Amino acid sequence: MKTLATISTLIIALIFTSCDETKRVIDVAGSVQLSGTYTVSTIKGNAVGATAPTLTFSALDKSLRGTTGCNSVFGNYTLDLYAIDFADLAVSEKACTDKKLMQMERNFLDALKETGSYSIENNTLMFYSKTDRSVLLTATKNTNG
Repeated sequence: MKTLATISTLIIALIFTSCDETKRVIDVAGSVQLSGTYTVSTIKGNAVGATAPTLTFSALDKSLRGTTGCNSVFGNYTLDLYAIDFADLAVSEKACTDKKLMQMERNFLDALKETGSYSIENNTLMFYSKTDRSVLLTATKNTNG
């Protein structure tokens, strides 16, 4: 009876360990797929102008850096399957005189803070809202090496 209990415990432990390991593999694969530089094309359904924000994701240290169109942005991200969270985002404080550019920057940063999940399809990255899963941002991956 003790042997059966021991074997059952080992099997249950193996199942839970393998599920955790599978999740880790999926998260690493998602981070690798996300890696690269993207140019933002829309923020909350509105097209951005010639000075579009950019984001560069690094799978190695799960960091991001980019531009808001005016300032630099950098920080870290975490993945949990298709959930994404941006932690400790920081922005340089260059004063830009163009009010439209500053409003786009505010909308861009707000979209990042509101993001709860993402998808990538045909080199197009989409961020979705935490609350209602509406599209907050779309961006195209730069494929120019």
